[in-house]
Amino acid sequence: MKQRAKQIIVRILTWEARAILWRYKPRIAAVTGSVGKTSTKDAIATVLASTYRVWKSQKSYNSELGVPLTILNRPSGWSNPVSWLVTIVKGALMVIWPVRYPEWLVLEVGADRPGDISAITRWLKPDIAVVTRISQTPVHIEFFASREQIIEEKSQLVRAVKKDGTVVLNYDDQDVQAFARRAPGSVLFYGFHSQAHVFASNESVTYEALNGVEMPSGISVKANTSGSCVPISLTGVLGLQHIYPVLAAVAVGVSQRINLITISQAFAHHTPPPGRMNLLPGIKQSLIIDDSYNASPVAVREALRTLNEISVPNRRIALLGDMRELGEHSSAEHRAIGEQAASVCDLLFTVGDGAREIASEARRSGMAEDAVRSFDDAQTAGKELELLLAAGDIVLVKGSQAVRCEKAVKEIMAEPMRAGELLVRQGKEWE
Repeated sequence: MKQRAKQIIVRILTWEARAILWRYKPRIAAVTGSVGKTSTKDAIATVLASTYRVWKSQKSYNSELGVPLTILNRPSGWSNPVSWLVTIVKGALMVIWPVRYPEWLVLEVGADRPGDISAITRWLKPDIAVVTRISQTPVHIEFFASREQIIEEKSQLVRAVKKDGTVVLNYDDQDVQAFARRAPGSVLFYGFHSQAHVFASNESVTYEALNGVEMPSGISVKANTSGSCVPISLTGVLGLQHIYPVLAAVAVGVSQRINLITISQAFAHHTPPPGRMNLLPGIKQSLIIDDSYNASPVAVREALRTLNEISVPNRRIALLGDMRELGEHSSAEHRAIGEQAASVCDLLFTVGDGAREIASEARRSGMAEDAVRSFDDAQTAGKELELLLAAGDIVLVKGSQAVRCEKAVKEIMAEPMRAGELLVRQGKEWE
């Protein structure tokens, strides 16, 4: 989309979104952070939908364009001017003629550059703001002068909350915890520390037989608040990356006085988004941990930690792509991941120029030369890995969006005909 045309479309859709909010007055829960925004947004929508009519951001619509599209409940028109015209007309009709609008909107709000969140919060005033985590080296940092500038930008969502609203913060992240001082309304903390208003305990990995071999099948955790606790189980996913969103969603539910049993039951029907530590059957009786949606240093470290801690019948394998948008931190962060991978993996594949530093550092840290391989593209890496897989292998696949590591997953998954259902970036716009 040409930049000038995009600016015009953003202005029109923003005006329509503001008019719709004024007319229908939905309550709004908005999520920001550097890690886990989409999973948290989806978990919150699951909890609120147990009691209310809810719309949520589709995919990761979290920009100056994505937020209005969510409010209008319309897909992106990409480069098709006719699609954008249809969206504009339908948005206008929603303003003019009444529709059955939802009681809650659950929005994801991101920041690629300074001022992104500030621009949105000039007109978007959430009832609830949720901040997930801000890592030591956040993704998208290349467009910011410093990490502190990112923190300041994320804080704009907290400042924008209505005075009678609620701010929900990750207690385990000290930078996020400090946002409580900027909250105009009440604050709820979530995390693993027992001082949080909602905290986790008894977290564990569940296992089940896959072709006669015990393989990871999901996670379970107890959510504790105000002296009460409920068990929550998620199937088909692994990692703290999914426990934190559950805790944030429980905190949102508690803020709206939704019964804990109702919240727990809601997660029985919860489907986490694809490409976020999802478990998929692989070829030759292997198992894939598909974390191909995106990659930041903190998320890659956490994914490798999870791979290291689960029980694996055969080999631990990682296919890791570049971590993009890290600016001057890129080289050091890729090397740090390589050192960690060497202590975890039996076999390491890397994809992209930046990830070659992962491979080099893994070799320097003791991995055998023939256990580390580097590739220019994900599909080729997947085809090579397909030849080497064996029963009981567990493969972690992770990389930044631009590396398209889902193409590697497609090469080694047992049901490639279901790629459109199970993998990220499978629409026509990504072909």
